[in-house]
Amino acid sequence: MKIHNQEKYWDKVAEEKEFPTPFQIKYFEKCVSKEMNVLDVGCGYGRTLNELYSHGFENLTGIDYSQAMINRGLRHYPYLNLIKTDGERIPFPDKEFDAVILLAVLTSSYKDDEQINIISEISRVLKDDGILYINDYLINQDERNLKRYHKYKNKYGKYGVFKLPEGAIFRHHTEKHIMELTKGFQELVFEKTVYNTMNGHKSNGFYYIGKLKK
Repeated sequence: MKIHNQEKYWDKVAEEKEFPTPFQIKYFEKCVSKEMNVLDVGCGYGRTLNELYSHGFENLTGIDYSQAMINRGLRHYPYLNLIKTDGERIPFPDKEFDAVILLAVLTSSYKDDEQINIISEISRVLKDDGILYINDYLINQDERNLKRYHKYKNKYGKYGVFKLPEGAIFRHHTEKHIMELTKGFQELVFEKTVYNTMNGHKSNGFYYIGKLKK
């Protein structure tokens, strides 16, 4: 999905950034069988889809608005179906997928309405009882994060939003906000954890699995 014209940032760092947040495949496999149709929204260079491929999943599609990320993915994993999109809309018909993956995409979208649109589009392309899997970041209480939350709250209108020195804007979330965002799904799994970030720091986070409510 398109996030505040940050496409240029992701194109610039596509070859150097690694996304270390682990995909909880043991939980995913309990909800999604290997022949099901899976979409990764904001797939980056396809590392999660490649993990699924290595575990025998057959019908995998990834979309991302960064052409450089897609190029990197196709170079490393030429057998994956990775598609460049404009980021405004998921380019597939209603009820096309059995499961959608959303890894560290919400953090790249600090505005509530953009996050709501992402979830709405995902709900549209999911089949009845379709599965949504999310990895993302929660509010932290350490001095470094508290300082930048307060620094940027007035500028961006949301506590938990911050800007990196290289220019990209990110958001850490409250658990309450995530529950509100996913209210159209029946929660199957919600676990808090601590992730390594792409810039080598630690951050509170979570992984979530929900089933689309009919």
